[in-house]
Amino acid sequence: MTVPLPPPNRIFLLRHAEAAWAEPGQRDFDRPLNEKGYGDAEIIADKAADKGYRPDLLISSTALRCRDTADAVHRAMGAALEVSYIDALYNATVDTYVEIVDAQDNAAVMLVGHNPTIEQALEALIGHEAMVSALPGGFPTAGLAVLDFNVSDGRWRLIDFLVV
Repeated sequence: MTVPLPPPNRIFLLRHAEAAWAEPGQRDFDRPLNEKGYGDAEIIADKAADKGYRPDLLISSTALRCRDTADAVHRAMGAALEVSYIDALYNATVDTYVEIVDAQDNAAVMLVGHNPTIEQALEALIGHEAMVSALPGGFPTAGLAVLDFNVSDGRWRLIDFLVV
């Protein structure tokens, strides 16, 4: 697996907010956020905006719960935020997540995706020890990891982790 080098110089990894259980006959892909999830998506998006965490590009899975979460971020960040939806983020491998980030020319990229892959992507970027130390209970729904690239040692660093 290749770890991306700048650009981007900042990566935001956002796990979608809490989703509703599937209705009978409903595909997993089509599950929306539940009531708590809608509220949490708005809260985490507002927290990110308040801290000045504004991506140049938001890339989201096309699954409904990720699109719902991305919509909250878009509302909080404003209409100027470029949003892209990529089918490959649904049921993707960690390599796919990292390759999608690595292919971007933007200075700051946000991925809205699914667990366990979003957690695995964080671990691939910052290392196992740093990941376990920062998130001993795992990557929560509506959790937002903020990573910056450290040019001096050529590594990604987790600089902040926002939760609801």
